[in-house]
Amino acid sequence: MICVSPLSTSVRLCLREVKRVADLTAEEITDLWMISQKVGRQLESYHKASSLTFCIQDGPQAGQSVPHVHIHILPRMSRDYENNDDIYEDINKKEKELKEKLEVDKERKDRSLEEMALEADEYRKFII
Repeated sequence: MICVSPLSTSVRLCLREVKRVADLTAEEITDLWMISQKVGRQLESYHKASSLTFCIQDGPQAGQSVPHVHIHILPRMSRDYENNDDIYEDINKKEKELKEKLEVDKERKDRSLEEMALEADEYRKFII
């Protein structure tokens, strides 16, 4: 699943729908991280980023607003945040907003079906 957030372009990777990381099998955990590594490497290159943030919010108290395991992969660039850890505050803030309204972020510009198809085609190359 590809999602665009006000923070940056990010990709959410989901396998079998389970609520918590502990509910995944060892094989699923391995697969999730292997594909995250592959997609992350490609996202970093595609967005000309210098680093990546991998984020899992495992349970409601961790900020998980959608009750299934997924990894957010966010391309990062030099000085995108003055203090690197501030990104987690923004992630938590956006997750809380999502949980409260459960609708598409109004801050983002909706893309056309053609734009989304082109983006999906580009990202599909990362895992094929």
